Order: sequence, then structure tokens, then C-alpha cells
Amino acid sequence: MSGLLHASSDVIPINGPRRYAARHVARPTDQQDQYHPPEGVQDSDGRAGRTRSVFAWMRARRVGRAERRIDQARQRVATRMAILGPEWRVFDARDLGLDDRMHFLTIGPGGIFAVAIKRHGRSRVMLAGDVVMIDGKRPPHVARARRAAKRAAAAMSAQANTEIPVIPVLAFVGSGELSVQGLPKGCLVTSYRELDRILDSRGTFLSARTVDRLVELASRRDTWFPDRIPATVAV
Repeated sequence: MSGLLHASSDVIPINGPRRYAARHVARPTDQQDQYHPPEGVQDSDGRAGRTRSVFAWMRARRVGRAERRIDQARQRVATRMAILGPEWRVFDARDLGLDDRMHFLTIGPGGIFAVAIKRHGRSRVMLAGDVVMIDGKRPPHVARARRAAKRAAAAMSAQANTEIPVIPVLAFVGSGELSVQGLPKGCLVTSYRELDRILDSRGTFLSARTVDRLVELASRRDTWFPDRIPATVAV
């Protein structure tokens, strides 16, 4: 894949997996946990405004809990992929400016992988081909992981002027059982605890030189946002 990269100063620094600092969450005291409505939201009797504010406060608390849980899941997945060794490079999708459909882009001897994280807590996950069943629901996790990998492949291929395949990976994070009746085609599905082993078992398809070039390609902001390239940057 020689000649597919151009020099650019618009590069995202690579420091391996993003470091997630452990957070100490203090339990609120009774006074801290009490609801205090903001001024100016109550009507004449004070009830309607207070009710609206209580709902907003509850929604904010739920969002905060969800964000903390996904951060914890990211930390677990990043820790597993750090075991892969120095020949692998792991990008946090947030550092690339991408949305949360893909959480990590991993490049190594075994190929390029778009890793999507799905939390399931203590619930049992049943997998039969493309169908995922959790608590009686069928979320389209496999289809979303495929779309995320397809978008990453399209962006990198367009910048390199050659086809670059990206393999979708669906990593489940939780303590519930993962029951597999059949695996989907073209998508790796695994518990986060086995993620490093699954990626490493792909063998060696890319040389160290090719890995370095792909890492440089993924590091360029214009790979992911070609419309935002400054006029002074040569590509």
C-alpha cells in the first residue's frame, strides 16, 4: 500500500488507548441529595413549575448514570486491548471526532477493526446470526456495528484511493450469560473479556510497515472530515 499517504501536520496524536482515570463518586448527603428548584420556574401556586423542574432533574441524573456506565465499559474494553502489545494501535473514536456507533478503531497485524461496545448488565444475551435478544427485545446491534465499520472503511478508502476493509466487532460488557446459537457473517461478536484473544487470533495479514501507514492514515483529521480541510493543507 505504498504511496497512499501524504504528509500533513493535521494529525491526531496517538498515545494508545485513552487513559481513563478512576473516579471516586462520593455518596451524597441528605442535604446534597435534596431537590432544590431553580428560581423563576414556579407559577402562581408554585406546583407546575416545581413539577417540571423535578422531571428535568431526574432526567439529568439518569443521563449522568448512563454516561458513567459507558465510561466504565470503555475502560474495561481499553484495558483488554492494551494486552495486545505494541504492534497494535487503538484509537478512541471520540479522539477521531466520530459518533458513538463505533467506540474504538483498532489497527494491527490481524487487520483493521471497528469495535462497538454494548452493555447488557446482568441480562442474558442470546445471539442467533444477526439476531440479538436481550430482555425480550431485539436491538439491531449487529447491523449498527456493520454500518459503523462500513463508514470507517469508506472514509479510509477514499483518502487512500484504494479499498481498505474494516471488520466490525461487537463487544458485550456485562456479567450476564452470552449464549451463541450462531454467529453473524462478517462481524465478530465476543465478550469484552475475550476481545484481545479474538483479535490476536486473526493471525498476521498486515506487515509492520503497512500497519504504520494505516495508523498515519487514521490519525489524519481529513480522513474523517474531508470537507473541513484548510486550503493551506496539502493532501
